[in-house]
Amino acid sequence: MVKLQKRENYAVIGLGQFGSAICESLVEAKQEVLAVDIDEETVNTCSHMVTRAVIADAQEEETMKELAIGSFDHVFISIGSNIQASIMATLLAKELGAKDVICKAENASHARVLEKIGADQIVQPERDMARRIVFHQLQPNIVNYLVLNAQVTLAEVKIDSPDFIGKSIDQLQLRNKYHVNVIAITRNGKVNTSPAPSDILRENDLVAVVGETNDVEQFNLDANP
Repeated sequence: MVKLQKRENYAVIGLGQFGSAICESLVEAKQEVLAVDIDEETVNTCSHMVTRAVIADAQEEETMKELAIGSFDHVFISIGSNIQASIMATLLAKELGAKDVICKAENASHARVLEKIGADQIVQPERDMARRIVFHQLQPNIVNYLVLNAQVTLAEVKIDSPDFIGKSIDQLQLRNKYHVNVIAITRNGKVNTSPAPSDILRENDLVAVVGETNDVEQFNLDANP
């Protein structure tokens, strides 16, 4: 895992499977973590690894004030199937001044409500994982990818086409032909983060490109016929 350069403080509300994984990842990155859940046993299970663990009901305004939720750099609302509690916790976090509230949504309707009450980021882990699996199944030569928004994707594409091998970025006219920008090339484990137009592509190079999703997919298809 890439460690964050800046040490910040995080509140994670809801310590189910997703919330606990968030806590673990943040702790690995040397961040300060307040873990909150209404269930005592769940909190006790998590308390050994976080900065502070508290048994509390995130639907209660006074409780959220006492925890100073508004002062945290980032707040994760990862409450499970209790949609009402998730919505109330999100609303209170925003009203108390939390700058960045990231919420787990159970479904599309839940996500729409969270968006309307001010959630800064919304994730649907099961849906996102399903899309990732399908994407890799349909585009097997895309090694890694990240959906930046509804239209734009960053992907790492393996080069396998004879039409690409031995040619420079400039010769291939990747920006003009595919409307993608090459941001890195990985070869034999070494990463070139400032590729030049004259750089030659070799077989099995991993080329990181960013562009509209359809353009990235077309580039992948041509790079791996």
